[in-house]
Amino acid sequence: MLKIDDLVGVVFAGLSALVIEAVEDEDDLIRVMARTRDEPVPCPVCGALSGRVHGYVSRTVTDVPVDGRRVVVSLQVRRLVCPAWGCPRQTFREQVPGLLERYQRRTSRLTGQLGAVVKELAGRAGARLSAVLAVTISRSTALRLLARLPLPALRIPRVLGVDDFALKRRHRYATILIDAETGERIDVLPGRGADVLETWLRSHPGVEIVCRDGSGAYGEAVRRALPDAVQVGDRWHLWANFCDKTLAEVRSHSACWATVNPSRPAGVHEQTTRERWQKIHDLLERGVGLLECARRLNLSLNTVKRYARTHKPEALRRAPRYRPTLVDPYRDHLRERRAADPAVAVQQLFREIKVLGYTGSLNLLYRYITQGRAEGERPVITPRRLARLLLTHPDRLRDSDTQLVQELTAACPELAELARHVRSFAELLTPADGNDAKLTAWIATLRAADLPHLHGFANGIELDRDAVNAALTLPHHNGRTEGVNTRTKRIMRQMHGRAGFDLLRHRILLP
Repeated sequence: MLKIDDLVGVVFAGLSALVIEAVEDEDDLIRVMARTRDEPVPCPVCGALSGRVHGYVSRTVTDVPVDGRRVVVSLQVRRLVCPAWGCPRQTFREQVPGLLERYQRRTSRLTGQLGAVVKELAGRAGARLSAVLAVTISRSTALRLLARLPLPALRIPRVLGVDDFALKRRHRYATILIDAETGERIDVLPGRGADVLETWLRSHPGVEIVCRDGSGAYGEAVRRALPDAVQVGDRWHLWANFCDKTLAEVRSHSACWATVNPSRPAGVHEQTTRERWQKIHDLLERGVGLLECARRLNLSLNTVKRYARTHKPEALRRAPRYRPTLVDPYRDHLRERRAADPAVAVQQLFREIKVLGYTGSLNLLYRYITQGRAEGERPVITPRRLARLLLTHPDRLRDSDTQLVQELTAACPELAELARHVRSFAELLTPADGNDAKLTAWIATLRAADLPHLHGFANGIELDRDAVNAALTLPHHNGRTEGVNTRTKRIMRQMHGRAGFDLLRHRILLP
């Protein structure tokens, strides 16, 4: 069994530097009566030890809560006389290192705990959580605690990651600098122009490799400040740009591959498109102008221009934008039942697939059948989904998706060539020696293909070829910088309305 004095020593072990004389229960708080120890203390000016008491001073400080209640320490501190002749400080108040700091109303350990809270939650949220933890502070106090947290010493990394983030989208931006090898935040710069980064690089020499995205401003800043540094483009941005161009190519050839499903009957929209195309071209052949065609057919001028540029109505056909639904897994069952009994009721089909695990509604099933999606050999596919299938590694595709891609690429030669270029470019994104030469061969092969959107992608690569070559041959990347940007967005949401640049920079750089 612990005695009362021992129990007090256990509960208030953080106050072991003091002499606890009494503990009082005051309902909503616990008051600890304490004093400093009777030991000589060095003078803060000359360092001479002194134990001669000139007087006593009372201090009231808050400590970490106990039993969900506030702990207030009423502390008696000695004012001592300096024994050294000529010392400018004749008397001084003793301090308790590690427990109390000068002019503070909280113990050091309570300040450390509150610092950890405000570092994660900042002002209002930090104040609310502190109140739950029986420590009441205002949001302004929370921000002052946050601003007093010390930043780590600035060091110059060997591999620097550079990226921008929006302070106010389309208006103000900032630049984040990190160690691309460890992910440590290095600095935050106001603005994202070349001059800002160039100034920082010139004043902090020692960077050997710079990882960045396709920003021309950052590339120019590195070339001017560090002409010998290696610039590494970001492979994720390369792949993202390539995906956008691939989707554009798929959409431009949708009139070719969208006709693969002959079992899908032509709808009213397609029949209207053919009739409108025929009327416009008949008028154009008779010498009627575009504006007069628009007036006679009651169409907009842009619509008439679009039809006039098209040499055949099939080129105006677009793939239906049907999205995957909950009915797709049961399409084979519906097709078999409707082939065996064309007059089967929809409600009967609904009850049957409900037993098989269908979780959708009857209305969804009804629209699926009336759209003709149950009779086709495959579900109708959108350009976006087809682009995703082409950009997915073949080993990760299902057998049905693989067969679907084979059918579509067989119907469109340009699509088949696009699939080959996608696979060959994806292999280059695994860094290896010699990928720069392979990229040159890939671009030469691409130039001979009828893929104008990918030609534009290749032109963009040539504008920043050295950085792209380094991205495909070196292991460095800008992924950690993107992760820091994601964390920065969370910080800005938490500090909405109070996130000035200085405070935001301070919180981003805190470890």
